[in-house]
Amino acid sequence: MIGDVGAQHLADALDGNTTLTKLDLGFNKIRDFGAQHLGDALQHNTTLTTLDLRTNQIGDVGAQHLADLLRHNTTLTTLNLRTNRIGDVGAQHLADALQHNTALTTLYLYDNQIECVGAKHLGNALRHNRTLTTLNIQDNKIGDLGVQHLGDALRHNTTLTTLDLSYNKIGDVGEQHLADALQHNTTLTALHMKEKGMANGYTRKIQEFVRRNQQRKKSWVLK
Repeated sequence: MIGDVGAQHLADALDGNTTLTKLDLGFNKIRDFGAQHLGDALQHNTTLTTLDLRTNQIGDVGAQHLADLLRHNTTLTTLNLRTNRIGDVGAQHLADALQHNTALTTLYLYDNQIECVGAKHLGNALRHNRTLTTLNIQDNKIGDLGVQHLGDALRHNTTLTTLDLSYNKIGDVGEQHLADALQHNTTLTALHMKEKGMANGYTRKIQEFVRRNQQRKKSWVLK
């Protein structure tokens, strides 16, 4: 495990690198300090497309530096922050950056202590972002209110195709909000909502709307 010091040395080595396309630093006990150096080094990198920082110890400060990376970088397409500690504040930093980013297509925020406030900011980002196609926020605590914010955004978003909301303490009220929102969405083709005890009429409606979008996508391909 390289930790923050190792991340700093690696960041120094990456400055000016023009060949690396994928960087996997998962399970390395990298904290905010290490994330800062990596974010700073990669802001103007033009070759890296995938940055994997899963299962580290990055908090909201580190997320802020990674958000700065997203504001300036135009080639990174996948950012994996699964199992860190960014929380609502970190989610806000990333969401603000996503409103201006035009390259990122895949963002993993699985298991990051994100609650309804963070979901609200991510929803705001989805209203403006036109490139993100996959968002995974599984195993957080966004709840029914957080789902409402995301659902409102899905009414307007036209690019997101895959959304994972599993294990987020979503109940009937949250499912209803999603079902209502998906009536107006035509692009989401994969929605994951695994939750204990989740099986009601709203779940079936949600599945129907997603299948409708899948069929529309197939028809577009055939035309």
